[in-house]
Amino acid sequence: MKKPYEFRGHAYRTLAEAEEWTRQRHEPALEPALAIIDPHHHVWDDQRGRYLTHELAADVGSGHNVVATVFVEAGVMYRADGPIELKPVGEIEFVNGIAAMGASDNYGRARLCAGIVGHADLMLGDKVTPVLEALGAAGNGRFKGIRYGTIWDVGNAAKFGRHQVPRHLMRDPTFRKGFAHLQRDRLSFEAWLFHPQLDDLADLLRAFPESNVVMNHCGGLLGIPPYEGKREEVFKVWHAHIRNLAQFPNLSVKIGGLGMLYCNWDFHLRDQPPSSEDLAAAWRPYVEACIDAFGAERCMMESNFPPDKQTCGYGVLWNAFKRITKSCSAAEKAALYSGTAARVYRLAI
Repeated sequence: MKKPYEFRGHAYRTLAEAEEWTRQRHEPALEPALAIIDPHHHVWDDQRGRYLTHELAADVGSGHNVVATVFVEAGVMYRADGPIELKPVGEIEFVNGIAAMGASDNYGRARLCAGIVGHADLMLGDKVTPVLEALGAAGNGRFKGIRYGTIWDVGNAAKFGRHQVPRHLMRDPTFRKGFAHLQRDRLSFEAWLFHPQLDDLADLLRAFPESNVVMNHCGGLLGIPPYEGKREEVFKVWHAHIRNLAQFPNLSVKIGGLGMLYCNWDFHLRDQPPSSEDLAAAWRPYVEACIDAFGAERCMMESNFPPDKQTCGYGVLWNAFKRITKSCSAAEKAALYSGTAARVYRLAI
């Protein structure tokens, strides 16, 4: 196992440490009746700490009207035995158990892990078919798609991924053979990448105009070297990519992940966790640019917990988003906070 990362001279907090830190700030939920489907979170129990049913349910039950959640692959609970390509099926089996627990109402009203996004090695090409079939069987109707991290950068940002991948992986012919099977099976593809790679995503979308593709974390804005101190320059480059990507109707975007440490805000270095006003002021340009480009019907607000717990608490995060979207219409808010996620992941919530 990798040791916890160090970032700007500070080690990542364990989840227990992050929980203690974020607990210092509590805010009543804004717009508490607004239904939320949290379309992007993880669960794990490893060197980073424990974030399983009880911890997830505690965050989800922090005052906002979270009606359901979608788990996104985290590389956890892989099978110890069997063919290597089928080991990720263990993660789906594990998370499907959490979903069954959430469906019991014993952990609150929210349907935890109502949708499950797993992992399959698309570099298997045409041989990925039995893997997708096994993932689907393990998901018991909850399996909705896969994420294949393609993050690459000239700096150190790639250390935030679990695997080292070659540059321009999404242009690789073998990768695309595997990708084609997602479209056949009506499965989504989660694009986790960094903002300098967004041209590769556009090229993939041109090749697969019918595929259901979801861009994670606003497109992976980087603020660490070699981008440190260049926030305005990065924003201009990123914004141009966002406007270009909006032309592809099969692409939706998850608005969140802005609490990831590679964005290089200083919130995690503070003695006190930030307020929702602090977060809204920093994140507003990125959130509004995504909504303006894609429209509310192709955007979904995400928590990206527990990684974003390095920056803020769960309830504070949703308050920040609600402050930014305060002027949106009721129909736009319904799409942003639940409607887009329900459509993209085919959730009957």
